[in-house]
Amino acid sequence: MDKIKDYVVYPDNVEHYDTSKMPCRQPFAFTLLLYLLSRAFMPPKVRNYKIEKINMQDIKPPYILLCNHMHFLDIQMNCIASYPNRLNNISTIEGFFHRERLMERLGCICKRKFTTDLSLVRACYKVLYEYGDVLCMYPEARYSPIGTTAILPDSLGKLVKKCGVPVITLMHHGNYLQAPFWDFRRRRKVPLHSVMKPILTAEDVENLSVDEINNLIRKEMEYDEYKYQKENSIKITEKFRAEGLHKVLYQCTECGTEYEMNSKGTRLFCEHCKREWELTELGELKALHGETRFSHIPDWFEWERSQVREQLENGTYKFCDNVRVYSLPNTKKYEYLGDAVLTHDRENGFILEGEYNGEKYRVVRPPQSMYGLHVEYDYCHIEPLDCVDISTKNDSFYCYPSQKNSVTKLSFATEEIYKMRSL
Repeated sequence: MDKIKDYVVYPDNVEHYDTSKMPCRQPFAFTLLLYLLSRAFMPPKVRNYKIEKINMQDIKPPYILLCNHMHFLDIQMNCIASYPNRLNNISTIEGFFHRERLMERLGCICKRKFTTDLSLVRACYKVLYEYGDVLCMYPEARYSPIGTTAILPDSLGKLVKKCGVPVITLMHHGNYLQAPFWDFRRRRKVPLHSVMKPILTAEDVENLSVDEINNLIRKEMEYDEYKYQKENSIKITEKFRAEGLHKVLYQCTECGTEYEMNSKGTRLFCEHCKREWELTELGELKALHGETRFSHIPDWFEWERSQVREQLENGTYKFCDNVRVYSLPNTKKYEYLGDAVLTHDRENGFILEGEYNGEKYRVVRPPQSMYGLHVEYDYCHIEPLDCVDISTKNDSFYCYPSQKNSVTKLSFATEEIYKMRSL
């Protein structure tokens, strides 16, 4: 019997990108160019934007910049807000796709999603202490699926403690509303507002414990875009505003059926029990018949999480599906690996089993090795469908389930299993 390998065997001409490379210092000419391009290429629908700086007049690098993450526009806003300081962004492998040399010249630090990489600490030290620049991080490690703060890792406080420099937050508002992750290709006309402020001095970092640092960061990075929309009376009038919402609201609150939600125009509906909801111009859901159980969209989202948690606690949660797999060992090409089987449960975490070029492989990510899951809706780099990314230190596997609308539940389960195993 052929031995099953715990990695994929590629042809000799396929190399793995070295994520341990140390970042270079961004040339100031690039800093200026990025600033000008970021301003020039703001989309027409969101040209009305404001960057508010609070108590930033005496803040100089080096420092850590923590940003929430809702859309690619976050990166443009960061360039504008931070100028004339040089930014070294921590980026994922797909961010380097087809632009490896450019990203390296910009001083970006490459990392694979939800993996542990000790070289990251060395890279952070180089940026902060050798270059004296700004280390820019998106600790949510993905676009927000529902316009609220995604889970932040405990390791964030440890990294901040090790680096020992001030911490600044740059919180964006409106980025999610103008192009929600579940329908990012079409923009809504929404004003943007960003707030930049210091939250920790170097002395605070030295004196506070890791838990205290984490608690403070989590408090400062809390946001709710639907609450922000209502409080600021931001009307979204586009007639397609609900299309794609079923990707995150995949379970019907009335009949409990999973994966049979759908959306069209301004309506969200269940194809099983035929219940319908209207997404209002102020971002609230209104049942077209009967009582509205959740008018606030994040409340529905968190209800779904509670359903997954209940399944995990009573032992009924199990995911097993045939998936199409693409990998990204380097920055040049996604390799099509064919069909495989992806399973996920509380005991074993993720197991991906398949065969490529006559060699069987079995990739395992135990529950406590992943505090979150990289989910993509209509993934633009490969197939415009929903997928999940299961990464290892040297590879990333983009898995397309045959079960429709299932990736959000997988994300919930990953987070809840990690919490349960960490108790």
